[in-house]
Amino acid sequence: MALPALPKVSHDTASAPPRIVVLGSLNMDLVLRVPHAPEAGETLQGHSIHTVPGGKGGNQAVSCARQGAAVSLLGRVGADDYGQALRAALTRDGIDHGGVQTDAQEPTGVALVMVDDAAQNRIVVIAGANARVEVDAHDPELAQRLQHAAFLVAQFETPLAQVVTAAALAHRIGCKVMLNPSPAQALPAQLWPLLDTLVVNEVEARLLSGRVADTPAEAAKAACALRARGVARVVVTLGAGGAVAADTQGCRHHPALAVTAVDTTAAGDTFLGALAVTLADGQSFDAAVRHGIRAAALCVTQVGAQPSIPDRDAVLRSALPPDWIPL
Repeated sequence: MALPALPKVSHDTASAPPRIVVLGSLNMDLVLRVPHAPEAGETLQGHSIHTVPGGKGGNQAVSCARQGAAVSLLGRVGADDYGQALRAALTRDGIDHGGVQTDAQEPTGVALVMVDDAAQNRIVVIAGANARVEVDAHDPELAQRLQHAAFLVAQFETPLAQVVTAAALAHRIGCKVMLNPSPAQALPAQLWPLLDTLVVNEVEARLLSGRVADTPAEAAKAACALRARGVARVVVTLGAGGAVAADTQGCRHHPALAVTAVDTTAAGDTFLGALAVTLADGQSFDAAVRHGIRAAALCVTQVGAQPSIPDRDAVLRSALPPDWIPL
């Protein structure tokens, strides 16, 4: 069946907050604070345990909302207490979750997040309802959401086929697609030409480009290889090493801010949300990367996923990162 004709729209960010649609996972995180990761057979006395709203889709939606965007989230939760708690958290951030489905068979996704005293995390995810997200390319409500959005933001914690369906619809309508291919996996050929902005870490950059991306110079080469696939803008995030941005103007290294990290959970999601909203606001690519770095630096100084994501005012009050360096 042919898709209905849909007009392309312009996004007037001067009169209203930018609109962003996020397709992604919703998890309840069980966060364990531990002195170190236990070895095989070791029983470890932990510091604490907390339940915290998370999931890459939920985190990125919250980051976008706290940076001032009007956000619609597409996802799936179970008909259980965790699902209700996640919806309540989205409501508190003003996020439209009318596109979040409720699964009567599968439970809400859960992530076990172990954070050690060095602020490094180890995460095990049980997908649950996330694995059954469905995107209907003929849904008029979805088309309406995308018509008025500056970006569709997606990751890979929901089925890949559904990400492709949503990206194809967004691209056809004129809504730009920003992809964070995490967990890392190869992209199907039909997805590449649909992408406007690709945000990857060192592992994802290496998998997709076939090049090592552990230093700014290496990340720049990987980013150029990814841009050659037709992507307009690529960001390779390097954690404490900052980020490399690549577009038609070439490659630049944006250094990170020096902070004392206590928990790196959701740092990448925080960066991506801040990046998306700043671009949707009409600011330059470099300004958007710098804003993302500032937001992520604040995130890692706090514990937990969504509780650690800063709002726009906090980011604007924070220190500026060093100037970017051409590569």
